[in-house]
Amino acid sequence: MRIDIITVLPELLKSPFEASILKRAKEKGLVEVYFHNLREYTTGNYKQVDDYQFGGGAGMVLMVEPIDKCITQLKAERDYDEVIYMTPDGNTLTQGIANEVSLKKNLIILCGHYKGVDQRVRDMFVTREISIGDYVLSGGELAAAVLCDSVIRLLPGVLNDETSALTDTFQDNLLAPPVYTRPSNYKGVEVPDVLLSGDFPKIEKWREEQALERTAKKRPDLLE
Repeated sequence: MRIDIITVLPELLKSPFEASILKRAKEKGLVEVYFHNLREYTTGNYKQVDDYQFGGGAGMVLMVEPIDKCITQLKAERDYDEVIYMTPDGNTLTQGIANEVSLKKNLIILCGHYKGVDQRVRDMFVTREISIGDYVLSGGELAAAVLCDSVIRLLPGVLNDETSALTDTFQDNLLAPPVYTRPSNYKGVEVPDVLLSGDFPKIEKWREEQALERTAKKRPDLLE
């Protein structure tokens, strides 16, 4: 998979990709991630990428021209499956969306900033709009990092045990059951006996029951 991220703050994005699972995925050659500074696609001494909005109102807007230049140049080099715009009014990111996006080959992710982007960008180039929640960030960079993390960890070969992702919360529309590790007794609080029994059918049944119980208590909307 190749991911090209368009941003006005590339330095804000680099750190998440230099550690842990995302770093290993890059080192294994399973994903390529490139950052494109939007200011490199504009002219003038001030490298302006934003301007006041027509009609008045508070907040600056990312201009259509530099975004057009960047996306057009990228598309001239290869085909892209999606141009994703990170925006608070997009579709809320779910595990299902992450699963779907993980099957793509080439992605462009556009990070919003200021008051957003000129609507013509969304009309002309964007194929999917994604939000990570009903709140507003200073820009789409952190949201892009969240999306990338949720997608890259699903790529075959990224996790040491690929079955781990299949048992994550939300994969089957349920919350994950409780998990325990050593010691089996800590300050009088014991691990459930069934997990120490070695009876794997019983363990799986217990986990299913716990997942349903936890989901009904914490996220009953998932069971509707």
